[in-house]
Amino acid sequence: MSSAARDVLLGHATQVAPRLLGAVVESYLGGQRVAVRIVETEAYRQDDPASHTFRGPTSRNRVMFGPPGHAYVYFTYGMHHCLNVVCEPEGVGAAVLLRAGEVIEGAGTAQARRGPRVRTDALAAGPARLTQSLGIDRSHDGLDLFDAGSPLRLHLGPAVPDDGIAVGPRVGIRHAADKGWRFWLTGEPTVSRYTRHPGAPRLP
Repeated sequence: MSSAARDVLLGHATQVAPRLLGAVVESYLGGQRVAVRIVETEAYRQDDPASHTFRGPTSRNRVMFGPPGHAYVYFTYGMHHCLNVVCEPEGVGAAVLLRAGEVIEGAGTAQARRGPRVRTDALAAGPARLTQSLGIDRSHDGLDLFDAGSPLRLHLGPAVPDDGIAVGPRVGIRHAADKGWRFWLTGEPTVSRYTRHPGAPRLP
């Protein structure tokens, strides 16, 4: 992967998040190939009270302070894994959460991981569903997504025009719930549903 692709991730998280729309995450985990086209993202960075890095580096979030292009995988609610792409220069705690995608290859494997009753358009329609379809867990935290030998890889595509991107508040967060730091491809059926955290203030 050229350095130019990694350089795309050096920008502010709110610039990188829409740039990742249309990108493809390719997984060879478990010996099976699954590819997901990203349709929804959320930006998080160190000056953001909703970010894991808001209070500084910890053993859990240290990857977010590392070089861009690495996977930050965290475990939440005691049952779900979420995949983030680290962005901004090394030393700044920032990443983009991959919220939802469309399985474009390896649908049979994704279906087996998600269950036979799951609709095809819902296989990766949400951050936990996306990681389950790709076979991702905490052991994959820190993988270099631009390493050609990595079992988890990110392939950037052409930038999506602004008129093809919708912007809104992030899903299910209590702090900074009013920030328009969620981005998605307009008209995509695989975009996840917006839900407000019960402790967040209601938006006008």
